[in-house]
Order: sequence, then C-alpha cells, then structure tokens
Amino acid sequence: MRHQLSFACEGAALAATLDDAPGTTGLLIVSGGNEIRSGAHRGMATLAQDVAVAGHPVFRFDRRGIGDSEGDNGGYLASGPDITAAIMAFRRAAPQVDRIVAFGNCDAASALLLHRPLPLDALILANPWTYEESCDGMDEPALPPAAAIRARYLARLKDPKSLLRLVKGDVDLRKLLRGVTALGRSTPPPAPHSLAARLDTAMAELDCPATILLAAGDRTAQAFMARCRPPRGSPVERLASPSHSFAGPDAEWLTARIVSALRQ
Repeated sequence: MRHQLSFACEGAALAATLDDAPGTTGLLIVSGGNEIRSGAHRGMATLAQDVAVAGHPVFRFDRRGIGDSEGDNGGYLASGPDITAAIMAFRRAAPQVDRIVAFGNCDAASALLLHRPLPLDALILANPWTYEESCDGMDEPALPPAAAIRARYLARLKDPKSLLRLVKGDVDLRKLLRGVTALGRSTPPPAPHSLAARLDTAMAELDCPATILLAAGDRTAQAFMARCRPPRGSPVERLASPSHSFAGPDAEWLTARIVSALRQ
C-alpha cells in the first residue's frame, strides 16, 4: 500500500511517499538532479512499486525546495541533512525495518557518497556524477572519455549502415571532427579537490557495502569509470545501454539488481 507523508528537515516540511511491505530490509530512493520523488516519467514510482511487491518497503522524498517540499533548493551538495532526516523518517514510518539500503542515480549517487557518515547499511550507486557543473545546468554533456569514443567509432566503422550514412552525407561532420579530435586525449588524473577526487576518497572510506550500476553507453557513467576508482570488492555491473535513467526495458534490469542487493 502506498502512503503519502511528510517529515521535518531543519524547519522545512518535506514530502515523502512510503510503499509499504513486510520486509525488514528497506530501500531509500534519493532523487537525482531536480527530479521530484516520482522520477522521470514516474520511473522511481514504478521502481518503488515493483520493489515493494518483492517484499521490501520503499521510501522516497522530495528534498528541500523540490516538488512538494518546503525550503530552499541547495542542490545535491547541500542535501546531507535531507538524506539524514529521510532515513529517520523512514525508520519511524516502517518500524519493522532494521536494515536500510540507499539507491541514487547521477548526482544522488554522488550525494550518498559525499554526505558521510550516514546510518546506512548498503549503497546502490548508479551512474555517479563526476562533473564539476550541476547535472541540471549542462545544456550538452561533456565529451565521454577517449577510450569510450575509440570503442564507439570502431564499432561504427564495422557497421555498413554507418559507412553508408557517411557516404550519403547524413553524418554531422562538425560532431565527427569534435569526436575524432578527442581520440588523442588522455584523461588527466583528477585535481586534489575536484569532485572526482572527493568521490574517490569517500569510496575508499566507505564503512558499508556498495554496488555500482552503470549504463555503459551513458556519458556520465563513462566519465565516472575514467575518473574514479571503485573500491576494491565493490561489484560493478554494466548494462549495454545509453539510458542514463534506465528507461523503458532497462527498468527491469535496474529493478532486478536492486532487489538482489536488498536480499544480500
């Protein structure tokens, strides 16, 4: 059963949704970007429903200044108090829960890593955000790492349809030149105080298990793998998809991985 509720965070009332289930391991969903708790095309609402059907309660919320929540939107870098308050509210709303696993995609994954310590038992981190810009403030994502570009162009050279499009003039030559120029670039090590370096430090200091989920064709996921070092022993699972939000049929893959992590 789905319940609507609210909880307090530093004087602001935050809106939340609980998909109830009898299990003692619950899933906390932290929204990325400026998405409301239902997610893009209600993707997180559907995920919550499916995980609850599998027996695990699921708690979603709008952080301050987003959706139905009060307060000022400070972005993911200021969301530590929101996440902490949500964990406490989850425990009150589902008192049978003795283990909480948190899931975040994009900058929500980065927020879960950065805002430590948090009373969480495990993390599921999808396509963690490593760019210094806000993920909502980029009109066009940065180029993917050179290794990913090389792999993509090699695959296209083997595809007769791609070669035919080039001959017919259906290929954007400016975009092609931009990609070819990036082939010779190597990814520099992250600056000491960069977001990527901070994420590396946070992963090295994790006191709970973490599962990393990546859409292999997504630029954000590619940048994470080029710039960061997942902690040794943390499983990294890849899906051959460019979908940053695991939309459409990719949602089944995401749900299956999350349910598996909850049962560990």
